[in-house]
Amino acid sequence: MVAAPEEDSLEAAYRAWQESRLKGARERQERFETASGLPVDNLYTPLAVRDTDYLRDLGFPGEFPYTRGVQPTMYRGRFWTMRQYAGFGSAEETNRRFKYLFENGQTGLSVAFDLPSQIGYDADDPMAAGEVGRVGVSVSSLEDMERLFDGIPLDRVSTSMTINAPAIIFLAMYQAVGEKQGVPPEKLTGTVQNDILKEYAARGTYIFPPRPSLRLVCDIFEYTARHMPDFNSISISGYHMREAGCTAVQEIAFTLANGIEYVQNAIARGLDIDTFAPRLSFFFNAHNDFFEEIAKFRAARRLWAHIMRDRFGAKNPRSWALRFHTQTAGSALTAQQPINNAVRVAYQALAAVLGGTQSLHTNSYDEALGLPTEESVMLALRTQQIIAYETGVASTPDPLAGSYYIEDLTNRLEREAQAYIARIDAMGGATAAIERGFIQREIQEAAYRYQKQVEKGEKIVVGVNAFRQAEPPFEKILKVDPEVERVQRERLAALRARRDQRRVQKTLDNIRDAAKGTANLYEPILEAVRAYATVGEITGVLREVFGEYRPTDAF
Repeated sequence: MVAAPEEDSLEAAYRAWQESRLKGARERQERFETASGLPVDNLYTPLAVRDTDYLRDLGFPGEFPYTRGVQPTMYRGRFWTMRQYAGFGSAEETNRRFKYLFENGQTGLSVAFDLPSQIGYDADDPMAAGEVGRVGVSVSSLEDMERLFDGIPLDRVSTSMTINAPAIIFLAMYQAVGEKQGVPPEKLTGTVQNDILKEYAARGTYIFPPRPSLRLVCDIFEYTARHMPDFNSISISGYHMREAGCTAVQEIAFTLANGIEYVQNAIARGLDIDTFAPRLSFFFNAHNDFFEEIAKFRAARRLWAHIMRDRFGAKNPRSWALRFHTQTAGSALTAQQPINNAVRVAYQALAAVLGGTQSLHTNSYDEALGLPTEESVMLALRTQQIIAYETGVASTPDPLAGSYYIEDLTNRLEREAQAYIARIDAMGGATAAIERGFIQREIQEAAYRYQKQVEKGEKIVVGVNAFRQAEPPFEKILKVDPEVERVQRERLAALRARRDQRRVQKTLDNIRDAAKGTANLYEPILEAVRAYATVGEITGVLREVFGEYRPTDAF
């Protein structure tokens, strides 16, 4: 980006400045680095981006390689979707929270399910005891899903569902609710997370072994490509790996490596890449290192565009474009001085917007202590609205493009992530790398390094290892009524007593037969859902056929 004669004179001037001005100048510490450990120079000039070609490496918004954004006008056309993650207790309680958020300007739903739902157990299963409705909404059947979306028109709202191992069941439930509202599947919009690989690597809500799990992922790809063209079939998630402790570099690399694995499996299944790739979506973390996070989003977009076009030969430009949701960093929230979290969240959200996110969840300041209250979730939503309407950052696409520091960081993050992906490719891909424990070890080691830095005071966390103060116990904590579990058990008993049991058993038998073969499981599961078979019953049949995953000790 700098002409040769100008570069020579600039380099000479830069060296002269260093020798005359920096000798003896005070700096706070010997070494500066990003959260990923990339060194940060004391000054950035055009020399840092001398090998960058604008048209090749940046281009224009809405055009390959999408470094500057996936839409030509970005937020000048419309703001990102403000999609606050919500779910706790019963379906009715969560439904009230959804409506409260909509009344106050939220523009999309994001559903949190409780732990039993996420791992395929009904609320009355002994394995669910004590966990029903605790960290999300309890959903055991289509009846619960109907309550969850009561009064919410599914043809006018985009819904994201954070569900993975049993994702195929919950998407079928969502479709069935739409049918009852008179909304055909082709009119449904939203995202199902459906990202099982990161569960093995970082989060742990897996059920089946990797190979049958990947089959279920591809069943959703195939069905949605044919019948739900506006629904994202997966949200390939780096968020949870970042929450487990990986760096920004690793977040890019492991997320895209998982994406590569899904694409390869779908192609091996016989799917044409351009029939499913346009509906792939991603989910990233927005952490504390402001500039590194902005550069991370830009680097991930550019890297994915090249992977899809150059590695897989996708022809449709929509297949090249990495669209993503962002959530601010839960792991950065502190129980100490929790109001400080509102400031952290604001800067993290700003980084996501400057990085070009398509939708955003802002955490509530009290989430290190419990589920968010109405007061705290309102401040989190207002944070997004202030960024959108008051700061001016949404007035032009990619406003930090051309910053020597941002462009250099984008380039370095991309190179470092490429190197990781090459290592994973050499192992046979993401599934093989997970089975060998490579990705898990890398995340664990990064988390350990960070923790040691905090303990030594090398990384300052305000209110935790510096600027501490005595404070009274935080009392405004939302607690789930333990009655939720009893009520859910009674409802399930009543449902089983009045439904057509012969019909339910027939649909479960059909799932078993399909699972033993190679047929797409989505439609048999949809029929079972329509018959009010429960999540636990459907998952139980699949457990019989596929077995359960038992991780080996990767460490």
